[in-house]
Amino acid sequence: MRFCFQINIHPRWYTLVGPAPIALQRKEGVMITPVKFRKRSDFFSDLKKTVDRYFAMTKRSRHATADLYVKAVTLMLWLAASYIVLVFFATAWWQAMLLAMSIGLAMAGIGFCIQHDGNHQAFSKHRWINRLAAFSLDAIGGSSYVWTHKHNIVHHTYTNIAEHDDDINTGILGRLAPTQPRLWFHRVQHIYLWFVYGLVPVKWQLFDDFLNVIRGRIGKYPFARPRGVHLATFIGGKLLFYTWAFVIPSLFHPFWQVVLVYLFASWCMGVVLAVVFQLAHVVEETKFPLPDPEQGAMENAWAEHQVLTTANFAPKNKVLTWFLGGLNYQIEHHLFPRISHIHYPKICRLVRRVCKRHELTYHSHDTMWLAIVSHYRLLRSLGKPQT
Repeated sequence: MRFCFQINIHPRWYTLVGPAPIALQRKEGVMITPVKFRKRSDFFSDLKKTVDRYFAMTKRSRHATADLYVKAVTLMLWLAASYIVLVFFATAWWQAMLLAMSIGLAMAGIGFCIQHDGNHQAFSKHRWINRLAAFSLDAIGGSSYVWTHKHNIVHHTYTNIAEHDDDINTGILGRLAPTQPRLWFHRVQHIYLWFVYGLVPVKWQLFDDFLNVIRGRIGKYPFARPRGVHLATFIGGKLLFYTWAFVIPSLFHPFWQVVLVYLFASWCMGVVLAVVFQLAHVVEETKFPLPDPEQGAMENAWAEHQVLTTANFAPKNKVLTWFLGGLNYQIEHHLFPRISHIHYPKICRLVRRVCKRHELTYHSHDTMWLAIVSHYRLLRSLGKPQT
């Protein structure tokens, strides 16, 4: 029997344990070669002790502070106010477009700051509060159940490993890793993919979540279809979203206008969401390591792998950090996903120090613009025939 090591939820930390049944299942003719990370990680042991010491000395909770609760209320009020003005008071097309953009940005902020911490069990020590925060994703059209499997398990375990990490899989539309097949039109992907990114929310709101649940699979990885309360949450969330996104506006406006506004709002949200996540992993500095084709063994332990495949950006920009839910500190997030993003700016210096001590390169762009340029250059490079 082969063993692989993946992230499983622990009361305080994400730890590496095995075997990982998700990587060994055969379902609908799909067999996944298990990926094995090295067990020993002096780096992660040192890092955990350092971060543990920080929380012990400061006596701070690893979960949300009052600031995050204020932020959550602010984002929900932003979305509600934009929606009410759009549906009941907007009278001109340009007003509708501006308000749709505002809705898209508010939904992106909710995704970054509320659902993300909730789904990672980082919002609160209370399970029901985390579930409530996670449900905010269902309320804006996604599925917290599918997200948990796709993002928490698959992406956070197999970051930037082609054929395993579904977040770098765009099908034939793009080539985001050097080992992915190149098609002739990828030579201009650095131009058109920015538009395609905006279509992602429409895809998962209307199609992908249903397809994943019906197939019981995310990419090549099988997962248990939702049952009981999870199924009720899945269906209820979709109905809630379709009601406020389509049904209510259609009572006051022509349906074709409602669809156009929905598409524009979702496109604005999609561009922001996709670009932020791409800047964390698909840039020139990050690695795309592959397992040994026969044994499935990775060169590094899981924690070192996360540092090598992840990059930060704009760490000193407080406005971006507030809106992005600390996701410009992706290295800290990938190493400690159960710590609320509120703490990332503080523990960032600790992570940098330990990385330096263990001779690991800590990738960080000083500004968001530099990260965007790096992503653009990598897309252009991967679209060329010689790469």
